[in-house]
Amino acid sequence: MKNTLALMAVCLAALMSGLEISSVPVLSPVLEQELHASFRELQWIMNAYTLACTTVLMATGTLADRYGRKRVFIISTIAFGLTSLMCGLATSSRWLIAARFAQGLSGGAMLTCLIAILSSQFPQGKARSQAFAAWGITFGFGLGFGPIIGGILVAWFNWRWVFLVHVFIAILTLILALKNVVESRDGQAKKLDLGGLITLSVTVMGATFLITQGSSLGLGSVIARAVLLVTALSAAMFIWIEKRHPHPMFDFSVFRVRAFSCALMGSVGMNFSFWPLMIYLPVYYQSGLGYDSVTTGLALLAYTLPTLLMPPLGEKLTARYGASRIIPFGLFTIGAGFILMLIAVVHHLSLLPGALLAGMALGLTNTPVTNTTTGSVAANRAGMASGIDISARLITLAVNIALMGSLLVAGIAASLKKVMPAAGDLSSLAERIAGGSVVEGLQTAQIAQALTDGFAVILIYGAAGVWILALMSYLLFNDKGRRKTVTCEPY
Repeated sequence: MKNTLALMAVCLAALMSGLEISSVPVLSPVLEQELHASFRELQWIMNAYTLACTTVLMATGTLADRYGRKRVFIISTIAFGLTSLMCGLATSSRWLIAARFAQGLSGGAMLTCLIAILSSQFPQGKARSQAFAAWGITFGFGLGFGPIIGGILVAWFNWRWVFLVHVFIAILTLILALKNVVESRDGQAKKLDLGGLITLSVTVMGATFLITQGSSLGLGSVIARAVLLVTALSAAMFIWIEKRHPHPMFDFSVFRVRAFSCALMGSVGMNFSFWPLMIYLPVYYQSGLGYDSVTTGLALLAYTLPTLLMPPLGEKLTARYGASRIIPFGLFTIGAGFILMLIAVVHHLSLLPGALLAGMALGLTNTPVTNTTTGSVAANRAGMASGIDISARLITLAVNIALMGSLLVAGIAASLKKVMPAAGDLSSLAERIAGGSVVEGLQTAQIAQALTDGFAVILIYGAAGVWILALMSYLLFNDKGRRKTVTCEPY
């Protein structure tokens, strides 16, 4: 019974993590209206959580090993509940951005502890496999059904309840965890790579800031040049520190394992286009197609639900054909889904076929990617490999949320220029449209067409990027010209 209750606590924490990732994008148009958030502020509201998760991800594992996984889990769960309350009580976009960053720090720490707790509480046998299956299904449920749950909460109550609901789930999680999760530590826990943690965080945040704010500041401005210099120096210092640290958070020698590098292309590819697009799809559904929040959630369900249903088939296909074929094929199919959505946007058709295809492809790809990144290295390096895998996903996601936003604004501005040739800089007007604002002086059809043109740009970008990564993954997996062959299959 104690293990069952501990598993329930872990699953509730996984549910919160999944919901927080996929339910918040539905709020974009609502936050623009109620908090008067600009498009750039909306980007930061979505991206602050991801950036914070990236910052704390690698450090938490070391801290939990040294000071106790249960202790760190309890602290992070309390912090997640409190920061969710801060988000729900936010009265301005800047307050919400700060609260989202704090929520991301606690959420990343909480998520990192879950696997370690499951591994120690269920060390072997059927119970272990069942526990990990329950954790995966619950996290997938939150991720897949997050859009419709968020839409219903907005429709029945208001946007604040998308965050406030986590306060109650966190309290229930704590009640179950305090008496039932067993404390565990690693007596040989390594020293925290603080230098690598700080320099990597500064590099990612600097790059994201330049992408989102560079056009408004001007890349030749003193602030932009200073941020660029700091970002470049941090990146160089990160590489220097990691190559010299006795226990680096990023061991670059693992990239010599071809299977690991190939699978990492899959991690990058899935987060290059699929998940960043989900941030902007609600704007298209609500501002371009006139959907309400519940209908938007249902439409997004077609995009996310297949990612939950397809992994079992992905495992079977990988066992039969190998990761070297399934990973590139899955990435290519995500791109094909984007092309179908592009055709639908341009010709005013339903996005459903393309959204379903992209979601199915991601579901097929995720499992072989995860298995290969951890299964292609020695067992004592699996944790480090998993950390690199998750970090690569989050960094790619953060950067491409910013890039897609910039491309969306550029596409909308180019479309507006056709109907307003005498106008000057249309970037600010394009940002308002991209954020879901009601713009006076423009007809509804003109706004819809501008959104269509803008989304066409980011769909082309997403398809092209994931296809390039699919090709890179295939060529790396199937490079027969190397003298030394490294196995590509984890099975």
